Amino acid sequence: MKQHIGSIALVVADYDEAIAWYTRALGFELIDDTDLGSGKRWVLLAPPGSSETRLLLAKASGAEQLARIGDQTGGRVFLFLHTDDFERDWQRMRAQGVHFREEPRHEPYGSVAVFEDLYGNAWDLLQLKR
Repeated sequence: MKQHIGSIALVVADYDEAIAWYTRALGFELIDDTDLGSGKRWVLLAPPGSSETRLLLAKASGAEQLARIGDQTGGRVFLFLHTDDFERDWQRMRAQGVHFREEPRHEPYGSVAVFEDLYGNAWDLLQLKR
Protein backbone atom coordinates (compact mmCIF):
# COMPACT_ATOMS: atom_id res chain seq x y z
CA MET A 1 0.00 0.00 0.00
CA LYS A 2 1.21 3.52 -0.80
CA GLN A 3 -0.38 6.65 0.61
CA HIS A 4 0.59 10.30 0.91
CA ILE A 5 -0.96 13.54 2.08
CA GLY A 6 -2.23 15.19 -1.11
CA SER A 7 -2.97 18.64 0.24
CA ILE A 8 -3.16 20.64 3.42
CA ALA A 9 -5.81 23.36 3.70
CA LEU A 10 -4.68 26.79 4.83
CA VAL A 11 -7.36 29.33 5.71
CA VAL A 12 -6.65 32.68 4.01
CA ALA A 13 -8.32 36.08 3.83
CA ASP A 14 -7.95 36.53 0.08
CA TYR A 15 -6.96 34.13 -2.69
CA ASP A 16 -5.04 36.62 -4.82
CA GLU A 17 -2.98 38.15 -2.00
CA ALA A 18 -2.09 34.67 -0.73
CA ILE A 19 -1.12 33.43 -4.20
CA ALA A 20 1.03 36.53 -4.71
CA TRP A 21 2.80 36.13 -1.35
CA TYR A 22 3.48 32.39 -1.56
CA THR A 23 4.75 32.59 -5.15
CA ARG A 24 6.91 35.67 -4.53
CA ALA A 25 8.17 35.22 -0.97
CA LEU A 26 8.52 31.43 -0.90
CA GLY A 27 8.91 30.71 -4.61
CA PHE A 28 5.94 28.32 -4.64
CA GLU A 29 4.41 27.32 -7.96
CA LEU A 30 0.72 27.84 -8.70
CA ILE A 31 -0.50 24.35 -9.63
CA ASP A 32 -4.23 25.00 -10.04
CA ASP A 33 -6.62 27.94 -9.75
CA THR A 34 -10.12 26.85 -10.72
CA ASP A 35 -13.22 29.00 -10.18
CA LEU A 36 -15.86 26.94 -8.34
CA GLY A 37 -18.51 29.67 -8.42
CA SER A 38 -20.00 31.73 -5.61
CA GLY A 39 -16.61 33.27 -4.83
CA LYS A 40 -14.92 29.92 -4.12
CA ARG A 41 -11.81 28.70 -5.92
CA TRP A 42 -9.72 25.54 -5.91
CA VAL A 43 -6.21 26.94 -5.44
CA LEU A 44 -3.25 24.60 -5.10
CA LEU A 45 0.35 25.71 -4.57
CA ALA A 46 3.53 23.69 -4.19
CA PRO A 47 7.16 24.35 -3.31
CA PRO A 48 9.61 24.10 -6.22
CA GLY A 49 10.39 20.48 -7.04
CA SER A 50 7.58 19.11 -4.88
CA SER A 51 5.78 16.12 -6.36
CA GLU A 52 3.11 15.11 -3.86
CA THR A 53 1.90 17.40 -1.07
CA ARG A 54 0.15 20.63 -2.06
CA LEU A 55 -1.03 23.67 -0.12
CA LEU A 56 -4.76 24.24 -0.66
CA LEU A 57 -5.75 27.85 -0.09
CA ALA A 58 -9.20 28.02 1.50
CA LYS A 59 -10.78 31.46 1.70
CA ALA A 60 -12.38 31.99 5.08
CA SER A 61 -16.13 32.29 5.23
CA GLY A 62 -17.93 33.32 8.39
CA ALA A 63 -16.72 34.74 11.66
CA GLU A 64 -15.32 31.48 13.03
CA GLN A 65 -13.09 30.84 10.01
CA LEU A 66 -12.05 34.51 9.80
CA ALA A 67 -10.91 34.28 13.43
CA ARG A 68 -8.63 31.34 12.54
CA ILE A 69 -6.66 33.14 9.83
CA GLY A 70 -3.03 33.17 10.96
CA ASP A 71 -3.73 31.09 14.05
CA GLN A 72 -4.80 27.65 12.89
CA THR A 73 -2.66 25.95 15.56
CA GLY A 74 -2.67 28.36 18.48
CA GLY A 75 0.74 29.79 17.61
CA ARG A 76 2.62 26.49 17.19
CA VAL A 77 4.65 25.78 14.10
CA PHE A 78 2.08 24.53 11.62
CA LEU A 79 3.95 23.65 8.46
CA PHE A 80 7.48 22.42 7.76
CA LEU A 81 9.16 23.58 4.56
CA HIS A 82 12.02 21.18 3.84
CA THR A 83 14.91 22.37 1.69
CA ASP A 84 18.02 20.90 0.16
CA ASP A 85 19.96 24.15 0.79
CA PHE A 86 19.05 25.96 4.00
CA GLU A 87 21.40 28.91 3.57
CA ARG A 88 20.26 29.63 0.00
CA ASP A 89 16.57 29.60 0.89
CA TRP A 90 16.99 31.49 4.17
CA GLN A 91 18.86 34.28 2.36
CA ARG A 92 16.36 34.38 -0.54
CA MET A 93 13.35 34.45 1.77
CA ARG A 94 14.85 37.22 3.90
CA ALA A 95 15.54 39.23 0.73
CA GLN A 96 11.84 38.81 -0.14
CA GLY A 97 10.82 40.27 3.23
CA VAL A 98 9.82 37.04 4.97
CA HIS A 99 9.74 37.62 8.74
CA PHE A 100 11.86 35.11 10.68
CA ARG A 101 11.10 34.83 14.38
CA GLU A 102 14.66 33.70 15.10
CA GLU A 103 18.11 33.32 13.70
CA PRO A 104 18.95 29.91 12.20
CA ARG A 105 19.63 27.13 14.66
CA HIS A 106 21.79 24.08 13.99
CA GLU A 107 20.24 21.17 15.85
CA PRO A 108 21.26 17.50 15.89
CA TYR A 109 18.53 16.80 13.29
CA GLY A 110 19.47 19.70 10.98
CA SER A 111 19.30 23.45 10.36
CA VAL A 112 16.06 25.24 11.20
CA ALA A 113 14.51 28.69 11.58
CA VAL A 114 10.91 29.64 12.33
CA PHE A 115 9.27 32.11 9.96
CA GLU A 116 5.80 33.57 9.53
CA ASP A 117 3.65 33.62 6.44
CA LEU A 118 1.69 36.72 5.45
CA TYR A 119 -1.01 35.96 8.02
CA GLY A 120 1.31 35.08 10.91
CA ASN A 121 1.17 31.26 10.73
CA ALA A 122 4.41 29.78 12.05
CA TRP A 123 6.47 27.61 9.68
CA ASP A 124 9.84 25.89 9.98
CA LEU A 125 12.38 26.26 7.22
CA LEU A 126 14.24 23.01 7.68
CA GLN A 127 17.17 21.16 6.17
CA LEU A 128 17.47 17.72 7.74
CA LYS A 129 20.85 16.13 8.22
CA ARG A 130 21.34 13.13 6.01
